[in-house]
Amino acid sequence: MTIATDFMKGTAKMSKESHPPADKWAVFRFSIIGGLLADPPENGELQRELKKLARRTWDHPTEGKRIKFHRSTLERWYYKAKNTDDPIKALSRKVRSDIGASKAMSAEMLQILGKQYAAYLHWSYRLHADNLASLIKRRPELGEAPSYATVMRRMQERGWYKKKSGKRNNTAGAKQADERLESLEVRSYEAAYVHLLWHLDFHTGRLRVVGPGGQWYSPKALAILDDRSRLCCHIQWYLDETAETLFHGLNQAFHKRGLPRGLMMDNGPAMLARETENGLTRLGIKQERTLPYSPYQNGKQECFWGHLEGRLLAMLTRVKPLTLEFLNLATQAWVEMEYNKADHEEIGTSPIKRLLHEPDHSRQAPDSDALQLAFTIRESRSQRQSDGTIQIAGVRFEIPSRFRHMKRLHVRYASWDLSVAWIADERTGDPLSRIFPQDKTKNASGHRRALEPEAANIPKNTETESIPPLLSELLADYAATGMPPAYLPRQERGSHKSEEQRP
Repeated sequence: MTIATDFMKGTAKMSKESHPPADKWAVFRFSIIGGLLADPPENGELQRELKKLARRTWDHPTEGKRIKFHRSTLERWYYKAKNTDDPIKALSRKVRSDIGASKAMSAEMLQILGKQYAAYLHWSYRLHADNLASLIKRRPELGEAPSYATVMRRMQERGWYKKKSGKRNNTAGAKQADERLESLEVRSYEAAYVHLLWHLDFHTGRLRVVGPGGQWYSPKALAILDDRSRLCCHIQWYLDETAETLFHGLNQAFHKRGLPRGLMMDNGPAMLARETENGLTRLGIKQERTLPYSPYQNGKQECFWGHLEGRLLAMLTRVKPLTLEFLNLATQAWVEMEYNKADHEEIGTSPIKRLLHEPDHSRQAPDSDALQLAFTIRESRSQRQSDGTIQIAGVRFEIPSRFRHMKRLHVRYASWDLSVAWIADERTGDPLSRIFPQDKTKNASGHRRALEPEAANIPKNTETESIPPLLSELLADYAATGMPPAYLPRQERGSHKSEEQRP
């Protein structure tokens, strides 16, 4: 393997988002064979690489134990992911036919489990299940011990999640980088094919731009480079470095060049945002991180910044005033007409020629709507029954009436764009319906849609009896006792006139 950034690690890394079981296994499988997709082996070397993977152990995605996989299993995963544009979906597990059915736990057993959780918040689900089973052995009257899966589901339903204990490791990033540099040699690397690995980074330019209001800003360039060809897939200047900015630039790069197999970037806030990590994971793009204070790990990007500053920005020093619009226009002209077409000393040709004459391992990018949906956060919200709304980041969204029976909804949204959100399937995360912010002014018009019945084929009540069957049964049983009514009737005042008052 030629990529020296540990594309394949001994332990599979999961995204920070809480995936449903199918997604978790898909990400786990992709983390194992993703290195083979990002850096394919030479002809005849596939079986040897698969045997290497088969000898390694991996952390189980749900149980935490170390497991191995047979070579044939890894080979099946590899071809599933290779022969599709959506490897994450191809590697997902099928939904069980008995999904939704659950084993009940008695109220007493749940109470015992709750007390156990309150006393040991840092325990795993497995440890809670094992201790509960041990207690039931001593108290058989509680019934049969529930399975680990049942205990886990019941705890998750009630929000009984594992809490961290102990102090976090506060080792400085600089110290970690120094230790790595002292203990490991530095080697140059290059991806074997075009669009196997992209580099992404922000750079603050040395020239300042003036805004329409007369304010001066230090613009930040977002550049995305292909490792193999050194082609600049996209570059653009912005006034900030946020997840929204990153998505805006990545979106354009995907439409221009397609989807890469891997993406290397640092640990900036925009790169660590949940929307960014979720979007790349859903698109099947392997994420690689550089260590803090280690710019040599992203040397190709640093070299590009030197060209940008030494040639483009050097030609703009006498442009007064320099605006963001003109800076972006000049940058696009320089990248497309000079940088991508000029011979690169390291590769001996121009980036555009290497791109066109070598095998392309990119995948077709989805449309803009699919990309917008991919880079979203997935969370759950409680529906307010009084007016059928939920709250996301302080904004009220109206829920369609067909979902009014659901007390808790799973939603997907981007924190930088609250003009629209999506109701998502709880298990798969697929969008079910778009929802929009509440428009109180429009609602004031008084127009209301008729509600659809929540249950179909409800028979109409055609009975004419005024006394329900249960009350009739109680009256009959009471009369059969032969006892008089257990109360003394009282003549209320004003209900009858006395004999003297009668005419």
